[in-house]
Amino acid sequence: MSNRMQTEHGEIIISEELIATLAGVAAVECYGLVGMSARAKLKDGIAELLGRDNLSRGVEVKQVEDQLSVDLYIIVSYGTKIPEVAANVQEKVKYTLEKLTGLNVTQVNVHVQGVRVADK
Repeated sequence: MSNRMQTEHGEIIISEELIATLAGVAAVECYGLVGMSARAKLKDGIAELLGRDNLSRGVEVKQVEDQLSVDLYIIVSYGTKIPEVAANVQEKVKYTLEKLTGLNVTQVNVHVQGVRVADK
């Protein structure tokens, strides 16, 4: 599904893949977030950490009429306050998507798939 906007000069089409990528990039800029996790079910209770080129795989975008809903699957850093990290991710993603696309984001749901301990 694409998001279409009509302007005086023609039509603008924003793909869901682009929205997912923008949301993923905005999310990984937040403190305490290690990276995105695959949306698929966990394998043996272990979340797969995605590389920077696969950020959109950890994001699910749903649109109903003009309402946009985003689900993010993340892995947080050990020792951070998970609710604070999740709230920061929600605010950053909502702000970024609304600013860059002009779309109305009604929900940003954060699914914490795991915690990662820093390698020494």
